[in-house]
Amino acid sequence: MDWAGWAVFGLVATAALTAAMITAQLVGLTRLDLPLVLGTFLTEDPDRARVVGFVLHVGAGQGFALGYAATFALVHRADWWIGGLLGIVHVGIALTVLLPLLPGVHPRMASQRAGPASTAVLEPPGLFALNYGVQTPLVTAVVHVVYGVALGLLLHAR
Repeated sequence: MDWAGWAVFGLVATAALTAAMITAQLVGLTRLDLPLVLGTFLTEDPDRARVVGFVLHVGAGQGFALGYAATFALVHRADWWIGGLLGIVHVGIALTVLLPLLPGVHPRMASQRAGPASTAVLEPPGLFALNYGVQTPLVTAVVHVVYGVALGLLLHAR
């Protein structure tokens, strides 16, 4: 497996993906603020949460990059299109399983069933994270496919 490539390029691809998601949120393409969502697991302060959440997302991205590198090694091939396919699988799982399950474990996120008495500070993402805007699934899919393509181009299938 390409350990050096995973360590360097996984970090680069994850930082780029996270920066692209933050940029999309700041320009109004989505209301999904992933560093805030992740960081509020550990702190209530929104400014600190964004920093903590960025670090958590980079760490998770390194874990996913390890999975990509292992897959490339398993199939003895690393190509842009394999990375892109892995990106589609990755974002599919994130949007249909991981994000919709967050309200069940997130201490500061409302559930879909929360009523007006809820004191949660974050709204639930819903299926495909559509509660954060209709463009959210597309933005999220594009950046994850680009993440996979980048890793497919940069990693070796050792």
